[in-house]
Amino acid sequence: MRRPTGIGCDQLLVDGVRRRAVIAFVGGVALWPLSGIAQTAKIPTIGVLVVKAPGLEQFWRLFRDGLRELGYVEGQSIKFEFRSDEGQVNRLPELAADLVRLKVDLIVTWFTPAARAAKQATREIPIVMALAGNPVETGLVESVARPGGNVTGMAGVGAELAGKSVDLIRDMIPSAHRVAALANAPDPFAKPFVESIRQSSDAVGITMDPIMVQSAGELDAAFTSMQNERPDAVIVQPSLTSKRAAQLALNNRIPAVSLLRDFADEGGLMSYFSAEADMYRRAAALVDKVLKGARPADLPVEQPTHFEIVINLNTAKSLGLVIPPLFLARADEVIE
Repeated sequence: MRRPTGIGCDQLLVDGVRRRAVIAFVGGVALWPLSGIAQTAKIPTIGVLVVKAPGLEQFWRLFRDGLRELGYVEGQSIKFEFRSDEGQVNRLPELAADLVRLKVDLIVTWFTPAARAAKQATREIPIVMALAGNPVETGLVESVARPGGNVTGMAGVGAELAGKSVDLIRDMIPSAHRVAALANAPDPFAKPFVESIRQSSDAVGITMDPIMVQSAGELDAAFTSMQNERPDAVIVQPSLTSKRAAQLALNNRIPAVSLLRDFADEGGLMSYFSAEADMYRRAAALVDKVLKGARPADLPVEQPTHFEIVINLNTAKSLGLVIPPLFLARADEVIE
């Protein structure tokens, strides 16, 4: 086949080459943004800031279960940066600052000191409390209905639970006339925790002794001090609850109560707490809303509606206590 000749034919060939070049260029431009987006799509990163305390493993498992139920896949549609104070609450500000430097998309906190450290570290990054006590009284939010800043979440451990524990102790140990409130001084929840126990004790004519410690390392000395004015029971603040606290209470033959489920498992006499499975899944739902564009300031702080009692009957027997049958019947679980 002969190549066409002449000015008209040459011009047609040039025009054809140009058209093909333009089509190829436009096609490349049309395809480039799509491939670029696919390659650079950002996976949201959640910073997780926690106090090391009993119940931590349960929180971490149930919270991630909640996100999985909402369709998130770790490593594919969400990533985590996990930070624990490892029992040293004074490390929380440093850990919170580290999450801010990493520019995480959201911070989830567990326990009031972690929420306070996160709020002090940033006013821009959204914060969701998976568990915090009295967030209004501790200055974390302006109000439950309208948090007003970059913090929302679950008000899971309220001081009212500590106050209610006084009534439960009276029902469980009718002869009780003195209780101790073992509080974690650096935790901003300590003040409402102690005050609620004081008010409930005054209302039923029970003497209340506040015992403040600076860390879990002072637990031994705290239980030794109780021997001077021996209480009929001690209510342990959640951020102090540990297997050590339960053992010390048992060794000193003092019935001990706390507001986390794991305390009874570790030898405490009784746990009275918000139903954690529901609470952590609701925290996951709040995270989902924030990641989809909701502002924490507009998301009301949620409060638990279901509470549970767990009694360790083995501990009761070791203490020589006979739990009234009617009170045992009220328990959601009895450990035997």
